[in-house]
Amino acid sequence: MNELVITRQKQRNEAIPKELLLLADPDWLQVEKYLDRSSWIMAEIRGRVIGVCGYMPVDASSAEIMNAAVDPDFQGKGYGKQLILRALEQAMNEGYQKIIVRTGNSSLDQLGLYQKCGFRMVRIERDYFVNNYPEPIYENGIHCRDQVVLEINARRE
Repeated sequence: MNELVITRQKQRNEAIPKELLLLADPDWLQVEKYLDRSSWIMAEIRGRVIGVCGYMPVDASSAEIMNAAVDPDFQGKGYGKQLILRALEQAMNEGYQKIIVRTGNSSLDQLGLYQKCGFRMVRIERDYFVNNYPEPIYENGIHCRDQVVLEINARRE
């Protein structure tokens, strides 16, 4: 049985656990580029932050989910989906008509999760991770080379 999880906006001076951010993006230099420019939704259980989901503006009508991560001890319980849906709701309430998310070709669980949340694949950026990350990334026994871009519109398709 799942514990009661609370999803809420990040408080102004609240720190986001670095270890959570690095679960979704292993290069801290990349995380620092969007950390302060993003709005954050936090998931907590009994006062402990167990998940985060951040999004930032791309332009006046669209935003991008920059990082979505759940502590490994709490994965597989629906908390990631809850975080993403809350971030989508918040972004759409702020007037964004389109939300995009990018992930790796080897991120099989994330690809499934985003599609369960209503995202649709729109393009693949070949060799993105090879060209933009200093070390090779492997997930699920697959070399993460390409970036998969998904999107969802305010009027769900």
